[in-house]
Amino acid sequence: MKQLKAILIGLVIGVFIGMALGINIGRDRPLFSNPFAKESLVDRAKQLGSETLEKSGKALEKTGQALQDKAR
Repeated sequence: MKQLKAILIGLVIGVFIGMALGINIGRDRPLFSNPFAKESLVDRAKQLGSETLEKSGKALEKTGQALQDKAR
């Protein structure tokens, strides 16, 4: 009975730790950061803006390469 109790407690603790790490992975944050910390709207907007700028730059590069290849 003692072993079953220890296994059950270990399982519950493991589930809680796994959920916290999973939340951080899903939000692209460092693993051991606080998974329940609120991210400000300004930080979200900055991150979204930089991601959008980066993606548009890559798309522009691909388009430029395609045009250069077509011109040759």
